[in-house]
Amino acid sequence: MPSPRFLRAVAMAAALLPVLCWAAPLTFDQALELAVQRSESTHAARAGTASATEAARAAGQLPDPVLRAGVDNLPISGVDRFSSRDSMTMKRVGISQEWLSAEKRAARQAAADAMVGREAAAVQSTAAEVRLQTGLAYLDAWFMGETLKLTTLMEHHAHEELEAARARLSSATGNSQEVLALTGARGVAEDETAEVKQQQATARAALERWVGAQADDLAAPAGLPIPEEQAYVASHPAVVAAQLDAELARREAELARTSRNPNWSWEVSYGQRAGYPDMVSFGVSVPLTIAPASRQDREIASKLAMTEKAEAALAEATRMAIGEYRALASDAKRLADRIERYRGSVVVAAQQRTEAALAAYRSNQAPLMTLFEARHAEVEAQRKLLSLQRDLAKTQAQLALKSILEGAAR
Repeated sequence: MPSPRFLRAVAMAAALLPVLCWAAPLTFDQALELAVQRSESTHAARAGTASATEAARAAGQLPDPVLRAGVDNLPISGVDRFSSRDSMTMKRVGISQEWLSAEKRAARQAAADAMVGREAAAVQSTAAEVRLQTGLAYLDAWFMGETLKLTTLMEHHAHEELEAARARLSSATGNSQEVLALTGARGVAEDETAEVKQQQATARAALERWVGAQADDLAAPAGLPIPEEQAYVASHPAVVAAQLDAELARREAELARTSRNPNWSWEVSYGQRAGYPDMVSFGVSVPLTIAPASRQDREIASKLAMTEKAEAALAEATRMAIGEYRALASDAKRLADRIERYRGSVVVAAQQRTEAALAAYRSNQAPLMTLFEARHAEVEAQRKLLSLQRDLAKTQAQLALKSILEGAAR
């Protein structure tokens, strides 16, 4: 039978097929899927769930019986010392069993099942965190690619206008100051392009850390569904973990309450004597809870205090998730408003300025430097707009991907 690691490798290779074989652009959803499949953190969380599940299968069972064997009443002095001829000496073999009530076994099983639920939620929480970090890395890499297009365009403009300035200078229609200014502007544009390329390489390396493959071509990210506040809070990893911790604490408190009823043990043994009748012995052992206020009640009080602690942590986690959602939703709304306002009042005006400067230059009513400055201002406006769009996309990604969603732990 193939090993789990082999099956995981096959699944990851299948998911990577569009990237490795067809050289198609890596999509946002593909990146999330690849990251979850190859995440060792998710694999570790699944192993924790498997461990808890195996332990839960044994939680409600009785302890193993105990085989007992020995020699009773062996003389150590006299003529029959170390001999079994004495009538009281016998070889004994028996079995004993500790008995747990059905109530106590059910309480143990419930506590073990609660532990399984908590470990299963840890798998989903880990997968959600992997998806979130991958999504943020993808957005950084994609927006850096778009920024590089703008800086490359600005470098191209600077090169074209410098060549035009040199031509004007050679024909005596230009001046050396214009050439020098555009030479410096081209150097600045080249440096900005180099800086953005460096940032893009860093962003791609961060994305590769999650998806495990170098993705030079990224598809534009699609819009993400934004959950409502109630759904976001209910599926927030911290809230889900706190809920399951509280449930586990309650189950352990119930288990502690059953400690007031001690576990009985019964024993049956068969004794063999030399020359005398064999004997059968049986008995029951009952622990005496002579000081429950000092022992069992203290354990119960300890578990109840842990339950109170877990419930308080749940309340605090819920408040945190509510505050987090409202802050992110407010940021998303304000960023969307800023983008709309900035596009209408700045970007459009910068485009119109470039068109006017180009028309003035063609009619010899404005110097070449004026056209360059207009184009540079337009590119800078586009870069600022792109930066706002990146911030909005990352804020929406936190709203959409941070919570435990259906399919997040695949």
